[in-house]
Amino acid sequence: MQFDLSRLGAWRDLPFFDTDLPAIEQRLEPDFLPPRQCVFAALERTQPDDVRVVILGQDPYPTRGHAHGFAFSAERETIPLPRSLSNIFKEMQDDLQAHPPNADLRFWADQGVLLLNTALTVPVGTPNGHSGLGWGRLGAQVLARLSELPRAYLLWGRHAQMAAKDVDTPRNLKIETAHPSPLSARRGFFGSRPFSRVNAWLHAQGQPAINWTDPPEVP
Repeated sequence: MQFDLSRLGAWRDLPFFDTDLPAIEQRLEPDFLPPRQCVFAALERTQPDDVRVVILGQDPYPTRGHAHGFAFSAERETIPLPRSLSNIFKEMQDDLQAHPPNADLRFWADQGVLLLNTALTVPVGTPNGHSGLGWGRLGAQVLARLSELPRAYLLWGRHAQMAAKDVDTPRNLKIETAHPSPLSARRGFFGSRPFSRVNAWLHAQGQPAINWTDPPEVP
């Protein structure tokens, strides 16, 4: 079964979808995460001209029922929170004195925050299991497409920092820290205040701040 690319909008013009995706599809086992219809959800929801902030993750959560196509985000009912997301919320609480009520960060995407993993699929239960499939070429093309305008980049961990090494400063804001995983969060992620720093930069650019903490009511 092929991926449905009809909802990609302007992202569909990236060469990856014609030159690389067919080979990746052939190598995917039947059981992977997130669900097939969610693999490109982050790109579908946040179009290129709407992107103001980029948060790069590594790959989707490998636990069934968690990943839904947005880096670091998980399905609304996910309890307990994935450990990296729990640490993100701890830092946000220190930074902004609040954090979202659940794991679903899609309301960030609706404000122009591209929550992109550099590998868009993962085998169930096997973190980084698809890191060698070629998804990185999509990430490189996405970042190149976004280079036309200044944007803010939250790069947590060496993997994200290497993927975005060609993003130039000071034209763009790059906040590079340790990853929020339990193994590394205390090595520089905690105390980095990324959310208030991004909002201060957006304010200096004449843009509205990101509402990081209060999703709209869901009917």
